[in-house]
Amino acid sequence: MDSVTLEQTTQQATPPTQVSSASTAVNKEKICHEIAELSALDKSLINLLQHGLPVCERPFEQIANELGSTEAEVIQHLNELKASRVLSRFGPMFDAVYLGGAFTLAALAVPEEDFEKVTEQVNAFEQIAHNYRRTHRFNMWFVIATEAADEIEQVIAAIEEKTGLSVLNTPKLKEFYVGLYLPV
Repeated sequence: MDSVTLEQTTQQATPPTQVSSASTAVNKEKICHEIAELSALDKSLINLLQHGLPVCERPFEQIANELGSTEAEVIQHLNELKASRVLSRFGPMFDAVYLGGAFTLAALAVPEEDFEKVTEQVNAFEQIAHNYRRTHRFNMWFVIATEAADEIEQVIAAIEEKTGLSVLNTPKLKEFYVGLYLPV
């Protein structure tokens, strides 16, 4: 097995760190997670599934056939990748706008001493899709996804009321397609 390090340096030009209500203590210089041991099958699954899941009666069986494995082994490895947090989620990505909903990127300038409490408050909203810590005056960035466009402002108002902080709302002005693929 090869090792993959899940390490990020927290500087403005680096990727954000996802935060949860059970987030660990943050070192100002470096955020370091355990090193994940990935098998050849794990890597192949991660690489293949970034291109999509087959739409058929037994998608995991089809994937197993492509990778020279079994359906049970594929499902077991995916469950283990999820349980070990190598995969943070496994499921479809929907465009809320095409379903009649809306989404926006929002931010808060959270005092450091209140960061954990505010993280819990924000993450308690079912409309929060992602929540990331950044090294910036606006140090908490999150996506709000709602079933209706007018609900965005309601959620923002509720977050402001609950946290006592002003939300910076940065709605999408123009959409760009980025074919993101991160080979393992």
